Amino acid sequence: MGNPFDHVQALVRDHDIDRYLTALFAAPQHRGGLLALYAFNSEVARVRDLVNDPLPGEVRLQWWRDFLTGTEHGEASANPVAAALASTIRQYHLPVEALIALLDARVFDLYDDPMPTLTDLEGYAGETSSALMQLGSIILAGGEEPGTCDAAGHAGVAYGLTGLLRALPWHAARRQLFLPADVLDRHGVDRETMFRGEMTPELGAALAEMRAHARHHLDRTRAQIACIRPEVAPAFLPVCLVEPFLKVMERKGFDPFRDSAELSQIYRQWIIWRAARRALR
Repeated sequence: MGNPFDHVQALVRDHDIDRYLTALFAAPQHRGGLLALYAFNSEVARVRDLVNDPLPGEVRLQWWRDFLTGTEHGEASANPVAAALASTIRQYHLPVEALIALLDARVFDLYDDPMPTLTDLEGYAGETSSALMQLGSIILAGGEEPGTCDAAGHAGVAYGLTGLLRALPWHAARRQLFLPADVLDRHGVDRETMFRGEMTPELGAALAEMRAHARHHLDRTRAQIACIRPEVAPAFLPVCLVEPFLKVMERKGFDPFRDSAELSQIYRQWIIWRAARRALR
């Protein structure tokens, strides 16, 4: 195995380009640790796409759980992502409990069970997206407590909800439901119609409510921006894409099953560059 940090950089660049671009603004001495964290996230976030049914997915997640608790089966150092993550955990004293909670949250991805409530969805985003921002902040602070827990909580939920809204057509096509049942029920959304990829006024109302929740957390993030020190700001840069993506989905007549919720790569790079320039002043 070559340098594991070269491997994680390539993996994040190939599978999570937005986080890769934001990591380029991190201090060089901490960039490898940040990319190791993002590579771990990419590996566990893609588990469902790599297996045919939940059981092999559970086995993959359990391998990571065993690795984090020191009871892995086999030689973990042969896995470059695990090797880079282990080095990062040691160097920055990362709380392993947060990484295990992220794994536990990702078990939901393996099944087609509905997300029960908006509170449950916010908890899921908190244990995944928010946790990444907080752990990234610890890395960029050199292993110290950066005082960004509340900001990371709101920023991660804003980013996570927006990403799930963008992924609605993909999830619906495989009958996976991240939109919370209480919101869908409140607006009378028929699940089978949604799974068929048909837009309805009821679904439009539910999606509007979800975008409002994402904006609420984005506003709370902006209210706490002063607590984010410039050196840890790159961990929060992904949230700069929330507003542009929401604006695309809020266009009149937007149909998530027909219209793209994407932004061009060059435009996304410009948004990230502009946000980094402001944050790192």
